[in-house]
Amino acid sequence: MTAETPCIVTLCTGNAARSVMAAFMLEHWGAALSVPLDVVSAGTHVVEGQPMGMRTRAALASIPELADVRVSGHRSKQLSAEQLDRADLVVAMEADHVRFVRRHHPDSAPRCATLRRLCLDLHHGDDPLTLRVASLGLAEAALDPAEDVADPAGGDVDVYVACANELWLLTDQLIRRI
Repeated sequence: MTAETPCIVTLCTGNAARSVMAAFMLEHWGAALSVPLDVVSAGTHVVEGQPMGMRTRAALASIPELADVRVSGHRSKQLSAEQLDRADLVVAMEADHVRFVRRHHPDSAPRCATLRRLCLDLHHGDDPLTLRVASLGLAEAALDPAEDVADPAGGDVDVYVACANELWLLTDQLIRRI
């Protein structure tokens, strides 16, 4: 973990849609706003090494600012202790992902919350991100399924596009708090 370049882990179930889109979006926002970030995406229950699916690609391309982003290098990754050790912040797409971190990686629980929770509770400031995140008491925070970003898996392209649009707005809010 470093104060100069925060490491953010985006987390969903299969590392196939939500966490992948959120990672690309945070990278875009970081570059656009000159906020240096090291962003990694992962999943809680992953088939390792899978490329990004057509619907996730189409959803990303539906955001005009991301239409030309190169996504061919993505391969699905299971969340690892190494990723968490480097993470200043773990941005989960739903409450179940936070529960997973609390159960399997309790030392990382104070740095893990849903994207919506972070958009509400994390405040921009002069203190380093690590201190601002630590002050939130995330390891004990109540989990509300209403904070979930719905999983588009199994849906058609329109469902993925709707998810991408939701994530676009949320990642815009989050980057301004980092």
